[in-house]
Amino acid sequence: MAAGEEDEAAPGRRPSSRRTGDKTAQRTAKKSSGTQSGSRTSEDGTKRAARRVSASQALRRAAQQLQELLGRAPESVSAVKPTEDGWQADVEVLELERVPGTTSVMASYRVTLDEEGELMAYERTRRYTRGQIDRR
Repeated sequence: MAAGEEDEAAPGRRPSSRRTGDKTAQRTAKKSSGTQSGSRTSEDGTKRAARRVSASQALRRAAQQLQELLGRAPESVSAVKPTEDGWQADVEVLELERVPGTTSVMASYRVTLDEEGELMAYERTRRYTRGQIDRR
């Protein structure tokens, strides 16, 4: 390096995007400007899309995430409704398979999702045999 030249890769120094033609600094500036529509900053300081997922996406995500937690495949989603903070879904899961199938033990789980479809909570609300009919 010649005398009087600065090393752009020196610690504490970043290369200028004007000199190098690097667009990364420009993209970063646009993302961090806070004017990007449809985004919000979460509690940990990361940017996340603030767009609510559709009901069908909420159904799929509820079943998929519950399967990951329980290790059992959901049979069906019996209800889904929007809430102030996202979605709530009731998911039916086969808990214990028996022969004949009408005696298999089923469970209904209430799943709470945020507006982006991420699972926030779940609870088992009911256990019943597959052949059982509601009396409501």
